[in-house]
Amino acid sequence: MRRAAAAVLCAILLVATAAPWIASNPPDLPFGDRAFAPPMRVHLHDTDGWHAPFVYRQRLVNRIDRTYVEDHTARVPLRWWTNGRLVSIDPGAGPLLWCGADALGRDLCARLVYGARLSLGVAVLGACGALLLGALLGAVAGSSGGRLDTLITTVADFVLVLPIVYLVIVLRATRPLVISPAEAFWLMTILFAFVAWPDVARGVRSIVATERTRDYAAAVRALGAGRWRVMTHLLPAAYGFLRIEFVLLIPALLAAESTLSFVGFGFGGATPSWGGLLKDGEALTAMYAAPWLLLPAAALFVVVLALQTVAGARAGVAGSVVDTTAPRR
Repeated sequence: MRRAAAAVLCAILLVATAAPWIASNPPDLPFGDRAFAPPMRVHLHDTDGWHAPFVYRQRLVNRIDRTYVEDHTARVPLRWWTNGRLVSIDPGAGPLLWCGADALGRDLCARLVYGARLSLGVAVLGACGALLLGALLGAVAGSSGGRLDTLITTVADFVLVLPIVYLVIVLRATRPLVISPAEAFWLMTILFAFVAWPDVARGVRSIVATERTRDYAAAVRALGAGRWRVMTHLLPAAYGFLRIEFVLLIPALLAAESTLSFVGFGFGGATPSWGGLLKDGEALTAMYAAPWLLLPAAALFVVVLALQTVAGARAGVAGSVVDTTAPRR
């Protein structure tokens, strides 16, 4: 299961990285008469026999009911590696909509893969910032002790008791409602690192404080090493904890980004993110009228499930190592 989950994560990261080549259309380009268009199906066979992969052109039948039918009068073959796109069709036959279209007629598949870059980027960088800040402060607290340890632990406890989601929303609300995508990206990354570091710091502090009492730490101090040199010898003991914490932080930060974008404080406008795409499918009628609008929720579920599977497997391995190395009575 762990290998399958890791393969799924690698595939999603590859798709997000190669979004400009994988997406058949620009993510912010609306197409006329394609509002809530359903996904297009790939065909290999028709009344004339077998053919190379092709699709049929979509035709709008009823604008009010948003009814589309396939035009079977002519096949539209798929074109590979044309104009820098992995798969496309003749522009005169209309857009290629693998996952359908949203309310403005924009390609949902293109917005989904481009949105993965922003949502996953914010979560990964926010987790990295939380690990760096938490590991540094936790190592300082655990190796120093005394008042500095008390101060860092008190600040960490204060941040932990705050309602994180509301805290992020309040901090985000201090900025203008409409900001550039780049500013929104780095602002959310900094906010996520700020609210996520206490858990990391508490765990690292406990590990470093325990390691400080061991013989090798006393030997390092006896050789005349300073506080920072001793800390660099103690911090590697927390590597396993930091690795698992990194995997656990990403799902939480993905949910936080989705929440911010859903309420309008994240990426907005034509900039796609998974949270912003979820807002398009918030209507109850989307469950049966346009279920493809819920694909961002499915993507979030798959990523979180894969990350939790990987983290659970790593935690199980770590626990088994501890059990086998523990002294027996």
